[in-house]
Amino acid sequence: MTLPTLFIPHGGGPCFFMDPAGGPPDPMWRGMQAYLAGLIASLPERPKAILLVSGHWETRDVAVHVGGGQPLLYDYGGFPPHTYHLQWPAPGAPDVARRAAALLAAAGFATSEEAARGWDHGVFIPMMVAVPGADIPLAQMALRHDLDPRAHIEIGRALAPLRDEGVLIVGSGMSFHNLGARGPQVTPIADQWDAALVAAVTDPDPAKRADRVARWSELPYAKFAHPREEHLLPLMVALGAGGDDAAVCDYRDHVMGWAVSGYRFG
Repeated sequence: MTLPTLFIPHGGGPCFFMDPAGGPPDPMWRGMQAYLAGLIASLPERPKAILLVSGHWETRDVAVHVGGGQPLLYDYGGFPPHTYHLQWPAPGAPDVARRAAALLAAAGFATSEEAARGWDHGVFIPMMVAVPGADIPLAQMALRHDLDPRAHIEIGRALAPLRDEGVLIVGSGMSFHNLGARGPQVTPIADQWDAALVAAVTDPDPAKRADRVARWSELPYAKFAHPREEHLLPLMVALGAGGDDAAVCDYRDHVMGWAVSGYRFG
């Protein structure tokens, strides 16, 4: 069975785990938390492994992480002390990482392996919600530092065979990511950006969809939504891996005044 591919929002820092007693988080994040918590159950079958591309790891070539992902990288600042002791002890998936690297190399992409780096919060924070039992192996893949949207769509296309091998391909980022612009005054602008992005991503013509998303910077308020686009590029990988399958926006909410959306391909 062919698994879909996903672009998910990973929230802000450790947003789902701010209460040291494990109680409910800030109400603002509850919709996103519920969406992430339902991801695995929404799939046609439970994945054998996850290949995740986070907006928090960039390398010159396409790097795959072949280690165990531990210790975790608490790459956020100014949060309560307990959030620097969160754990998500899932096993790594070096076989999946090397399979991904082989597919990319066959498609002409320079690749490299890395074994020492831990998983950043773009991995473990959403996965703590989506896979709380930490019982699905995971391999992380880096963005290419040039952040070329068309190249990342092609990277996704090269990875598409993994979908038939029980691997869930996940892009983890944020559809709006301007940390300097928060509050209700931002919402009208964020809504216009998000509406344009949703229309581009869900274009029923796969070729037009890919072209429109690759030209994301031409959409209304694009550079306001993403002063730097590293949190949007995981979407390109998920879209490319989705191929000609239907695209839907399966999550939309407002946090910090931002319109935030998530997408499923297939």
